[in-house]
Amino acid sequence: MRIHRVLVVGVVEALTTIFIDGKYADKAIEKLFQKNKKWGSRDRAFIAEQVYEIVRWWRLLHYGLTENTNLPASTNEAYWWKIVAINLIKQGFFEKNDWKEWSNIPDKSLIINRLSDKTLPLSVRVSIPDWLEEEGIQQFGKEWENEIVAMNNPAPLILRCNSLKTNPTQLSKELSKINIAHKVVGKTTPDAIILDQRTNVFSTELFKNGLFEVQDLASQLVAQQLQLQTGLRVIDACAGAGGKTLHISSIMQNKGQIIALDKEEYKLNELKKRAIRAGATNIVVKPIENSKTIKRLYDSADRLLLDVPCSGLGVLRRNPDAKWKLKPEFIENIKVVQQEIIQNYSKMLKNGGIMVYATCSIMPTENNLQVQKFLSNNPDFKLLSEIKTSPQVDNMDGFYMATLKKND
Repeated sequence: MRIHRVLVVGVVEALTTIFIDGKYADKAIEKLFQKNKKWGSRDRAFIAEQVYEIVRWWRLLHYGLTENTNLPASTNEAYWWKIVAINLIKQGFFEKNDWKEWSNIPDKSLIINRLSDKTLPLSVRVSIPDWLEEEGIQQFGKEWENEIVAMNNPAPLILRCNSLKTNPTQLSKELSKINIAHKVVGKTTPDAIILDQRTNVFSTELFKNGLFEVQDLASQLVAQQLQLQTGLRVIDACAGAGGKTLHISSIMQNKGQIIALDKEEYKLNELKKRAIRAGATNIVVKPIENSKTIKRLYDSADRLLLDVPCSGLGVLRRNPDAKWKLKPEFIENIKVVQQEIIQNYSKMLKNGGIMVYATCSIMPTENNLQVQKFLSNNPDFKLLSEIKTSPQVDNMDGFYMATLKKND
C-alpha cells in the first residue's frame, strides 16, 4: 500500500489538534476536511481511519515506539509522525522511505514484538489510563477485560429512519439507488438500518431532506422504553441536540406534546434546526434557566426521559479520545449531578406516569446503583425494567436504561 505524504501530513495535523490543542477527534477531522476540500473519499477515509485507530491505540503505539509503558507528559509534531509510522507497522502498511520524519524509526520486527507482547499490563495492551483500568476492575472484576477490549472495535454506522417522512422499506430502496450498501435491522429496533461500511451520509439529499438521522441501536432503544402513545405530554429533560427527542416525535407521529429541556441553549438551537429538517412539529424547546423552570413543570408529564450527563464510557468505540480527556474526579462529580437530576426532575412526572433514566455508560455506579439509591428515597416509584447493552454482548454502544413508574 503506497502512503502519500500529504495524507500523513493531514493525519499528523489532526492528531496535534486533538492531543496538543485539546479538541475532540470528530471536530479535528471535520476542520481538516473543510480546509482540504479537494481530497477524495478514499483520502478522507484513510485519514479518518488512521486518526481514530491511533487515538484508540495510543498507549500501545507509544510503547511500540519507546518501550515505555507511561505516556509522555507532552508531545510535538515530530512525535506524532513517528506514532503514525508505528500504527502503519501495526496494520502491515508501513514501507520504509526517505522521509526525514521517519529516518530513525526502530526496526519493524522489534516494534511488532513490542506490540504483540502479552505480558504487558492490561492498561497498555488495550490502551487506557491506569485509573480507568483500576475503576473497571473494581466494578466489573474479571469481565472488565472483555468489556474494554470490545470498546476498541470501530462502531458500525447506523441510521434511524424518520417515520414522519418515510419508512424503512422505502428508505432502503432510496439508499440502494445511491449505492449505499446496507441492511434493515428489524424487530428490536424497527427503524434502524446498518450500513455495510462507513460513508459520508450527511452529504446525501436523503439526509438533507430529513429522511433519517444517524443513531446507534442502543440509543434507538431508549425512546421505545417510554411506552409512548399519541396525545401524551412528554418531557425530555436533558435533551441536548435532540437525537432522542426527534425519535420520540416520530414514534408519536407529531401527536401530543414534547417539551425539550436543557441547560445548554446552543444545543437546543441545534435541536430546533434538526426538528425543522425532520418535520417534527410537536416539540417545544425550553432552556433550563434556573430551578423555577423545573418547578413550573411539576406533576405535568405523562412520560419523562432523563438521559442524564455521564462519563460516556459506553461510547468509546465512537469517541475514543474521551478516555484520554476523562478524569476520575469528573466521574465522581457527575455521579452527584445524576442523583440530583433524578431526585429533582422526577417531580415533573404525573402520578401513574412512566420515567426512563438512561446513560451512555457501562459503569454500575452511574446506572443501576443510581436507580437503587433513588428508589430507596422515593417509595412512590417502582422499577418496571432495566436494559443494559454493550459492544461485547450486543455489538451496540454501552447504554443503560431503567423504566420506572410513579404510583397512581
